[in-house]
Amino acid sequence: MTLRSHIVGVGGYLPERILSNAELSTMVDTSDEWIRERTGIRQRHIIAKDQHTSDLATEAAKQALEDAGLSIDDIDAIVVATTTPDLIFPSTASIVQYKLGGRDFPAWDIQAVCSGFVYGLAQVDGMIRGGMFRRVLLVGAESMSRIMDWQDRSTCVLFGDGAGAVVLEARDEREANGIIGSVLHCDGSYRHLLMASHPHPGAAPGVDPMDLKIDSAGAAAVEMKGNEVFRVAVTKLGEVVGEVLGKYGVRQSEIDWLIPHQANIRILQATAKKLKMSPDRMALTVDQHANTSAASVPLALNHIYREGKLEKGQLLLLEAFAGGFAWGANLVRWSKD
Repeated sequence: MTLRSHIVGVGGYLPERILSNAELSTMVDTSDEWIRERTGIRQRHIIAKDQHTSDLATEAAKQALEDAGLSIDDIDAIVVATTTPDLIFPSTASIVQYKLGGRDFPAWDIQAVCSGFVYGLAQVDGMIRGGMFRRVLLVGAESMSRIMDWQDRSTCVLFGDGAGAVVLEARDEREANGIIGSVLHCDGSYRHLLMASHPHPGAAPGVDPMDLKIDSAGAAAVEMKGNEVFRVAVTKLGEVVGEVLGKYGVRQSEIDWLIPHQANIRILQATAKKLKMSPDRMALTVDQHANTSAASVPLALNHIYREGKLEKGQLLLLEAFAGGFAWGANLVRWSKD
């Protein structure tokens, strides 16, 4: 018997509040033109004062379960990829389990920052192939606005909040459908280029991110050396794309959809160029969502799925790059009708 993981349900959720570049320019020394030219971002969604990361994750999970035609009672495990958990512990996944009405099955978090969903997909796929679980709910959820210094234009313009989810199911089949395989990497020697090194007063719910005023140097969570991050990201993503294609014997020309982490339009364009892919074959949400960290890949997947652009048999390449530095890629043969 050959078990393979298949995506059978897809969901997403974005907070109601939208923060445009124009509004952001009244808070910090920037402009709509400056942000769009350097990042491709036009707006981002911001979590409500009374919402938690688990609330975003739960709403995305509900949609994915509904799409799969399943209930929480059909699920064997929940995995949540997040950098912005509700609490240090218990896990956000355990809170999502409770909010969905589930109990008595494993639930845990993954922390690989923006690569969290890609890491999670690889991990869950391995566990399903090994026969440990039949159905797993995998969620990427972030409230990045709560760990921003809203006076630092080099970082606050880049991020947004949201959640994306998939339901993965084991199927016995010989053909290479579903999750074909993954490649993961990490190099801690780059950790100082992108990090969250200090506690942040907005990390917990009950605080409106827009009300935060950071007075002490270094108090903001996210610190980034943008130029260095950009150079390494472009190089490593190019390498991992070649590696995952080579490992599983796939030609560049066979890729139907590139579903990348939505960090910066220039990084996305560089990756698409390396693959010689047309821009209309790249899932693009960075303009509307900004960088939602671990939520960005599943949100981009949900976006093109809801638009009816995915067809059974198409080959998808998911990839992401994150602080750590952690990066990776998944190959998926779309098998959902």
